[in-house]
Amino acid sequence: MSNFEEFISVNRTAFESGLFEVLRIPSVSADESHLSDMTICAQWFVDGFRRLGLESDLIKTRRHPIVYAETPAVAGKPIVLIYGHYDVQPPEPLDLWLSPPFEPTIRNGNVYARGATDDKGQFLTHFLALESILKTTDSLPYQVKFVVEGEEEVGSEGLDEFLHSDAGKRKLACDCILVSDTGMFAAGQPTITYGLRGIVAFELFLTGPNRDLHSGTFGGSVSNPAIILSKILGKMIDENGRIQIPHFYDDVLTLTENERNQFASLPFDEAGFFSAIGLRNGFGEVGFSTNERRWVRPTFDINGITAGYQGEGSKTIIPSKSSAKFTFRLVPAQNPESIVSNVREFIGSVMPEGITWELVVQHGAAGMRLDLENSRFVLPMSNALEKTFNRKPVFIREGGSIPIVANFNSVLGADVLLVGWGQDDDALHSPNEKFSLTSFHAGILASARFLNELGK
Repeated sequence: MSNFEEFISVNRTAFESGLFEVLRIPSVSADESHLSDMTICAQWFVDGFRRLGLESDLIKTRRHPIVYAETPAVAGKPIVLIYGHYDVQPPEPLDLWLSPPFEPTIRNGNVYARGATDDKGQFLTHFLALESILKTTDSLPYQVKFVVEGEEEVGSEGLDEFLHSDAGKRKLACDCILVSDTGMFAAGQPTITYGLRGIVAFELFLTGPNRDLHSGTFGGSVSNPAIILSKILGKMIDENGRIQIPHFYDDVLTLTENERNQFASLPFDEAGFFSAIGLRNGFGEVGFSTNERRWVRPTFDINGITAGYQGEGSKTIIPSKSSAKFTFRLVPAQNPESIVSNVREFIGSVMPEGITWELVVQHGAAGMRLDLENSRFVLPMSNALEKTFNRKPVFIREGGSIPIVANFNSVLGADVLLVGWGQDDDALHSPNEKFSLTSFHAGILASARFLNELGK
C-alpha cells in the first residue's frame, strides 16, 4: 500500500465528517434568501484549499462567487483542472423528505442530504484525493487547478462569462478537465462518460382573438390558438421519432460500428429500465437501440403546454392565447444557433394567418465528445478505475447536457474526463437525495490513483 492509500484508509471518518459539514450548508442558488449561505459555502472551500497550501480566492460574478484554487505551476508538465459546483437545488417539497435535507443522515450505507451527489459529495472526492497526495509527498510533478462555481443549478452564467474573458482563459488554461457530476453505468461499475448531448430550449407563444371567445358563437369561424399550437408541435416530429425541421440532421455524425457494438455489449436491463418508470416499452427513432436513442441521437420533447381553461368542470371557450415549452437535445457537431434559425423558419412556414406568434429562446449549448483514442488522459484514468473497482471501466455517452462542460471543451481546447460516482437512484433534484458512502470513499481512492498515475 502506498503512502497516499494508507492516508486515505486511516482518514475515512475524518473525510465523512468533512462531507457532512459542507452538506449542512443550505447553499440554494435559486433562492435569494440563501445568499448568505452561498457566501458561507464558497468560503468553506476557499478555507479548505488554503489549509492544503493552495493559492485560493473568490472570483466575483453578478450573482454568486466562483472559488478558484491552484497548486504551483510545473513547467512543461500537464495541468489538470477539476470542476465542481457548491450550489444545490431547492429541497422542496419538504414533507417528502424522510430526514431534514440539510442534516446529513446515514441509512443503509448512504448519506441522505441535498447536494450529497449533486455535486458536493462527488466534487469533494477530488479535493480529498489531492489532500491525500499532498500530505504524503514532497511536491507535485504537475499542476492541479480547481474551479467551483455557485450557479450550476441556475445556468452557470457567471462562470461562462469568466471563462470567455481573457483573464478567465489564462487562469483556467489546462490540458485536462476532470468532472464528477455524472454517474456510473451500474453500481460498482466504473464508468467514463466521453460524450454529452447539447440542448436548445424554446417557448412559443400564440395569440389569436383579443379575448377568450364563446365557442358556440365563434366556433368554426376563427382560428383556435390551442389547435394551431397542437398542429405545429405535431408537425415537428413524425410517427417514427424523426424530427421534421429542415436541415436538422445535416450535421449529425454517423454512429460508428465500434460504438454501436460497445453500447450493445453493456449489461443493460431494458425491461427493468422501462419497468422502473412504469412503462412496458419505449418509443424513439426507428433503427436505433434505447441507449443509442438516449445517448447519441438528437431529440425533440414538449416540456409543457398551456392553453384555455384549466379549472374544475367545463368552460366552453376558444382561448385567446396558447403557449408551449419545448427542447431539442443536440448531438456533437450540431450547432445550436443553426437549430434556432431553422426552427424559427419552420414555425413561420407553417403558421396560419390570423395568429400572432413569438418564439423565445430560453438557453442553448452544444454537445461534446472526447476523442478516446487520442487523449493521453484516458489510460491513466482507466488504470486508476480498474485498480480501485477491480473491473475495467465502461465507456458511455450521456443524454443530458452540462453546458459549462461543453464550453470548457470548446474555449480551453482541453480533454474532458467525466467520471462520476453517482447511481441512477440517487434522487438528484428530488426529495431524499443520497450518495453511497462506498462510492464516496472509492471515488477518493480512484481520484488519488489517477493523480498518482499522472505523476508517472
